[in-house]
Amino acid sequence: MKKYLTRMGDGERIEMTVDEMKRDLELGTQDAANRGKIAPLTQDELDYLLDIFTNPNKIVSVEPGNEVPLTHDIGTLRLMGDQGNSGVGIPLSRVQGIQVHERAFAADTMELGHIDYSFKPVKPVIAMEQQEMENALLSTIVPLFYGAMPNLGLYYAPDGPFGNPSDLLPMGKIQEAREAQEGAVEHATRDMIYICEKLYAVGCDGINFDTTGAAGDTDMKATLHAVEYLKANTDLAIEVGMAGEFVLGMHGGLEYDGVRLAGLYPHQQVKLVEKAGADIFGPVVNTNTSKSMPWNLARAVTFIKACVEAANIPIHVNMGMGVGGSPVFETPPIDSVTRASKAMVEVAKVDGL
Repeated sequence: MKKYLTRMGDGERIEMTVDEMKRDLELGTQDAANRGKIAPLTQDELDYLLDIFTNPNKIVSVEPGNEVPLTHDIGTLRLMGDQGNSGVGIPLSRVQGIQVHERAFAADTMELGHIDYSFKPVKPVIAMEQQEMENALLSTIVPLFYGAMPNLGLYYAPDGPFGNPSDLLPMGKIQEAREAQEGAVEHATRDMIYICEKLYAVGCDGINFDTTGAAGDTDMKATLHAVEYLKANTDLAIEVGMAGEFVLGMHGGLEYDGVRLAGLYPHQQVKLVEKAGADIFGPVVNTNTSKSMPWNLARAVTFIKACVEAANIPIHVNMGMGVGGSPVFETPPIDSVTRASKAMVEVAKVDGL
């Protein structure tokens, strides 16, 4: 029986028969349906995914007319950064990197970001970031975001003023851990608003709250409150990109607009992101390294299809290393990335990547 080249969730190249692919596609969509309490993919959609995987070409693409815009996280750090962070180590300034993306790579949007890529470290150097943002805006045309992670972990000891929940919870200090997280929410919200208003003052086009929820429900709550304030007081375009497929309940009792944040999946997350006022939502579906790419992609497309159907704002799904059906690999192989991207556009019907 003929076998087709595909990959595991860690990027390992494997061969699978059509029957094996069919089995994993069905298991993957059913896993997402069970976890998210959403509809699985239809047989026609599963057949379309099978066609994508059995396509003999190394690189696949969408049909003409189905192209979508791209937004970038980390932005120029992909060029400047070291190879351990998916960079290529080219000695460019950030403004030069933005110009390369605009003029050579034809990027639809671009972003400026601090090398640490979190909001808290930006606060002491915000004047320099304002200057860099203004220089970039004056020398480019492409819509320019400022990207950073809420990263509430930086507000806990030893880096921040609050007790570390990871230390407090094992000691049974539940209330103390919750109070520390609530304090971090307040500080992080204030810092994010301060930084974004400073960038807005020099003409920044938008903000990308990247990896929202990395520190759990506290992380998401701070982001939603910051978005709510900024949309009421500026005309910044705002993108909220998630850290994982469901919100971790590190606190467990936090709510936004009367909805508990812990445990929300993409189709539920997007409703709160809309409520806060964000313009673009970037949902995430995590890749399981021990499963095949057909399993992972069917699962990811199932979650994102439900998110798109629930949304009233554009959905720019997070794609890349370890998310969106792509393998967990610093530089994901192009055969996997293009198949995952095509599936997201033509099956899940996302608005962008």
